Amino acid sequence: MSEHLVEVRGLTVEFPVADSYVRAVDGLDFTLEAGKALGIVGESGSGKSTVAFGLLGLHRGTGARLTGSVRVADVDVVGADDGELRRVRGELAAMVFQDPLSALDPYHPVGDQIAEVYRVHRKVTRRAARARAVEVLDRVGIPDAARRARSRPHEFSGGMRQRVLIAMALACEPRLLIADEPTTALDVTVQAQILDLLHDLRAETGAGLLLVTHDLGVVAGSVDHVLVMKDGRAVERGTVAEVLGTPREPYTRALLAAVPRVDAPVHPVDKRGPVAAVAAGTGGAAATSDGGDAAEAPAAPVSGGASAAVGPVGADGDVLLEADGLRREFGRRGATVTAVDGVSLTVREGETLGVVGESGSGKTTLGRMLVRLLDPTGGQLRYRGQDIGALGEKALRPLRHELQMVFQDPVSSLNPRRSIGESIADPLRAAGERDERRIRARVGELLERVGLDPDWYHRYPHEFSGGQRQRVGIARALAPEPKLIVCDEPVSALDVTTQAQVVELLGELQRDLGLSLVFIAHDLAVVRQVSDRVAVMRAGQVVEHGRVDEVYDSPQHSYTKGLLAAVPVLDPTESAARRAARAGAR
Repeated sequence: MSEHLVEVRGLTVEFPVADSYVRAVDGLDFTLEAGKALGIVGESGSGKSTVAFGLLGLHRGTGARLTGSVRVADVDVVGADDGELRRVRGELAAMVFQDPLSALDPYHPVGDQIAEVYRVHRKVTRRAARARAVEVLDRVGIPDAARRARSRPHEFSGGMRQRVLIAMALACEPRLLIADEPTTALDVTVQAQILDLLHDLRAETGAGLLLVTHDLGVVAGSVDHVLVMKDGRAVERGTVAEVLGTPREPYTRALLAAVPRVDAPVHPVDKRGPVAAVAAGTGGAAATSDGGDAAEAPAAPVSGGASAAVGPVGADGDVLLEADGLRREFGRRGATVTAVDGVSLTVREGETLGVVGESGSGKTTLGRMLVRLLDPTGGQLRYRGQDIGALGEKALRPLRHELQMVFQDPVSSLNPRRSIGESIADPLRAAGERDERRIRARVGELLERVGLDPDWYHRYPHEFSGGQRQRVGIARALAPEPKLIVCDEPVSALDVTTQAQVVELLGELQRDLGLSLVFIAHDLAVVRQVSDRVAVMRAGQVVEHGRVDEVYDSPQHSYTKGLLAAVPVLDPTESAARRAARAGAR
């Protein structure tokens, strides 16, 4: 019998691409003791999720070639037959996936889905399985678990859906929990709750935890040891204090340098103009000749994070956009929900206004109203002094090109059946441009401007990485030469180095073009680095606003203080102290 809960030796995984294979994991070794937690960190494409899937034999049937040894609870996963694999999946080990909406069946109540998993591994009655489902839902903090077990996934918030996935993983009391980016799309307070829950469950059950993430702040307070991956290989490993406190490898140091921090100093605004700003070394990443993206490689270490260089040309410029008592309701008479409730704010020429708050606070609805993708149901919206809040589409049309939006998910905002060049060209054609040569030339300029190869005009969205797709979205927003761009969670699903590159690209474009930006995010550290002023939203209202350094260094509202206290930190000792403080407050 092995003394390790997980033992991986010489793991190599290759996936078929055209007539050859691409190596995703290359000769990886690691172990995990029972009751311990290991964090696997790295950029997108580093192979970390492939490793997690390999522990459960999820490579079966994909055409992947897997060699080496993988043992989980002394079961040889590579050589296991279907029956043994079924026992590994759920009974010995269970996975919490990144996207609960994809992992849960939208048509069935969550309690039934958990009960079904339980009955696969335990010979029990339907009634006993349903009782177990309620039990684990209650354990992960779902209020009124017996009633909510009858609800379907769409009736839960993002954080609650993630709790449902954890409950499903716990149903058969596995010895190993594998969590693959479990907090990527969650706001900071919900993220802290999920990480606290995983910590408490590990302490209570004695299960081991394998935590896969690109967020080094997440591993700081959640694991005992860290393994850093790059290009399918382990480049550094050690205790979490050693790797985060005294990293040996340049790659690890670059990852840490790219992490935005809420305690970083706010850099003074560079008002030297676009030429001087670019000459100072703030150029965006360029595309590589093999179709890769320099945004996927670590940025050079910068004090306070790679995004610290971002600064607008004129934070003291004239008011460009002004919201006065802006309101938005959804629903019909007698059953309305107020998403934005009397918000007043201004955006000046050349500045960045950050908007932060938890999921459901009204941030996205506000952003869509600011560019008139949604009609306000109350209040005024003035652009250059003109009230545009009540303008019809015909009257708005001349202003459409000046107000643009970069969406959170470039996968869903780009048409998968159209080339990225055609998607970028759409706003040009909508503005009346008919000369195809001029359109092609303009699209080529925009692709180059955001660090992509102009020759990629005919490629499709699925051929690009997440960071590259976000660059395409930025290029499309730039096409009509806007004055204001609302960025709605533009880096929420990106790893820290790609995130830093995209944020710096936005800053460079702002300096070069004199853009005004509204930067909506749940990541308070990123917002601190990019913003001049910040508005904190809760339940549709702005509860605090002001200069970013004033709000972050001396928050006045208890809600703002709670948001800041939930932000992950890179110091494991401080992270543990914060978790203890949250436990004491519950």
